[in-house]
Amino acid sequence: MTSDLPPLGLLLDVDGPIASPVTRSIAIPSITADLVALANAGVPVVFNTGRSDEFLRGEVVGPLVDGGLAENARVFGVCEKGAVWFRITPAGVGDLSIDETLIPPVELSRAVDELVATRFAESMFFDYTKRTMISVEQRTEIDSDDYLALQPEFDRAVLDLCRTLDLGAVWRTEEHPASDGRILYRLDPTIISTDIESVQVGKDLGAERALALIAATGAVPLVWRTVGDSRSDYAMADWLHAQRYEVAHVDVRPAEGVPDKPYEVLTADEEIVNDAAGAVFLRRWAASVVDGVEADGPA
Repeated sequence: MTSDLPPLGLLLDVDGPIASPVTRSIAIPSITADLVALANAGVPVVFNTGRSDEFLRGEVVGPLVDGGLAENARVFGVCEKGAVWFRITPAGVGDLSIDETLIPPVELSRAVDELVATRFAESMFFDYTKRTMISVEQRTEIDSDDYLALQPEFDRAVLDLCRTLDLGAVWRTEEHPASDGRILYRLDPTIISTDIESVQVGKDLGAERALALIAATGAVPLVWRTVGDSRSDYAMADWLHAQRYEVAHVDVRPAEGVPDKPYEVLTADEEIVNDAAGAVFLRRWAASVVDGVEADGPA
């Protein structure tokens, strides 16, 4: 790695743009190849995800290592929305850093685990790999529409548990403070899961952690691309824009509606979504950095 300023930095959500929301793995080979090519060319790559470090080990890190990740590549994982972070090298996952102040109470975790086992086991499973949040995920054998129809019932039941345990929580637009007036936890539903997490975590915290990791290992790019499949992923680009970096955000599932932002938002053709859209943009950026081909623009 030279001391030259990297031409680009990448902040990537995992579920959707990198891993297929159907298989929960990297299903398009070019994604791995282009990530390795970009990282080996000096582009810092950070996976900014709600997933656990164990998930990244199995579904992302292994393919990168097998794909020829170089020793001097700057690749990092920021998991559980900023609560767990580490470097990724040809040897795999490095030492973990964990913000233990963000861990929810054990009694809530146990209560949600029991809720899943007694009422929702046929459609959801409790994710025991999480270190600082509680996550319940759709079973892959269940149809997505069936899961999404049931998800609000589960979320409501979790909100009731929070009230019973006097833990202030927010779900969608509903706020239920604890007896001391505080709201410390958030229910964050996605298309395949619900996370019960500290209100302090988020893709913006993940971005802040990412920049600190990059700064500790060399030059920080001035130009960034962030990639995600949900409205909450825009927080990565929001944070970078507020810090005066040049940033554009790629939305790989824009059907929910593209918000008005002070930076460019990139999307693929309507038929190209999720990891297929992620693959399109990664291919362009790899071609731009490695071969000097113009990047970005509509797919």
